[in-house]
Amino acid sequence: MRIIIGGAGRVGTDMARALRAEDMDVVLVDSDSRAVKNAQNLDVLVIHGDLVTRDKLNEAGIGEAEVFVAATNSDERNLLACSLAQHAHKELSSSKTKSLLTICRVRNMNFVYEQDAGKLQEWAKVNHVVNPLEGAINRLHSGLRSSAIEEVIPFGHDAYVIELDVTNMASEIVFQSLRNASGNIEGGMPLIVGLKREGEKSLVPDGDFMLMPNDRIAIATTGLSSFNRILNIFGHEATDFPTEPRVAVIGANHIGQRIAGDWLNSGATVTVIERDLQRANMLSGTEIGSHPKLEVIHGDHLDRDILTEIGISEHHIAIAALEDDLASIAAALLASDMGVQRTGLLLYDADLVKVTQRMGITFAVDRKRVAVDNMLAQIHTKTAGGYAILSNIPNIIGVSMLVSGNAKFAGKRILEASFPEWMRVAFIQRLNTNGTWESLRPSPDKTLLEGDRLIIFCSPERVVELEKRFKV
Repeated sequence: MRIIIGGAGRVGTDMARALRAEDMDVVLVDSDSRAVKNAQNLDVLVIHGDLVTRDKLNEAGIGEAEVFVAATNSDERNLLACSLAQHAHKELSSSKTKSLLTICRVRNMNFVYEQDAGKLQEWAKVNHVVNPLEGAINRLHSGLRSSAIEEVIPFGHDAYVIELDVTNMASEIVFQSLRNASGNIEGGMPLIVGLKREGEKSLVPDGDFMLMPNDRIAIATTGLSSFNRILNIFGHEATDFPTEPRVAVIGANHIGQRIAGDWLNSGATVTVIERDLQRANMLSGTEIGSHPKLEVIHGDHLDRDILTEIGISEHHIAIAALEDDLASIAAALLASDMGVQRTGLLLYDADLVKVTQRMGITFAVDRKRVAVDNMLAQIHTKTAGGYAILSNIPNIIGVSMLVSGNAKFAGKRILEASFPEWMRVAFIQRLNTNGTWESLRPSPDKTLLEGDRLIIFCSPERVVELEKRFKV
């Protein structure tokens, strides 16, 4: 399948790398000569040229393409490129050619609202727009539960995969097989869906695998309340998370407003600190501005006197999501220095995520990685929708597959499904009698029903084989 990606920046190249791992035919197009040069080490065709010119789209093979992704930093160029790509594809394709799927990265939420209203495809010829903000906020909310968690990936319906290290304190499980270690743990061993050991390839461990200290693992679990149990098992000190936390949000821009709304919806008391008087007043005049648990403070978030006056040390969490990454880091570090125990960041620069962890920031989210995951999920339309790349365990991905009536294992227990060792079912997501989705643990005796969605972890080169097994 040919996939054309417009934009050879961080998002575009990460997508290209992931898709090549699945043996997809990928073409990158970018007008920036430096970005093109940096992308030359990828095993893809790289074209230097303007994404919104018909000649370059034809050179990229738009007539044979099945997917077109516009991932530049400009919403308008991305929308225009998708519209032009649709027209160029239709002009060159034959009656046997598959229709073109267009995916557009946007920052302006108005385009998301247009899509939700069913109008965007009509006027822009765009099948899907991707804005990673909501997913990034969800990851940040979940990750702030512990500084020991390296990454949290929500899969929806209370399902999470968390990444962390095994420490020397995990005496009941290290230096023995996972099968034997499970007998030492009340309630059984948490489900490990991916593992990386220094100097070795990533893998999906089976029951005979022996855990060692410093192994980096990915754990599938349901419910935020399960995080502390997992932390204890793998040798980390768990701390209680307040049921009604006090949260300080630094910045009243649209990102800060969304973060404030997210925490207010979960029962928190929120203080928003904003330097700009007009922006602070605008927040006060919004729907969430009248929330009884929200206080909007006009003042400098780097002024210790103001932070002392609002009682910053009495807040459980401080989150900075300013337009400038370095300004956000400075704000979070000051809040930490003044006594806030948990600090969070939404960052644009992926390299700063690891740096901030070493600084003592509790949890930082790489917005561009969330964008890549969301776009890959849209590309994999043959699956049930979910797709995620593990941050710290290379070459292991999570993908959602639908159990159809054609699958041989529909109606059978997992024990009888004869799934190969190279894949691991992390969750069964099922529509219950109330009409809502729920996430179930994949115990061997669980029966797989037609319509179930399975979240499965494997290496990316196995995705094609996985699709064949699920008859998609």
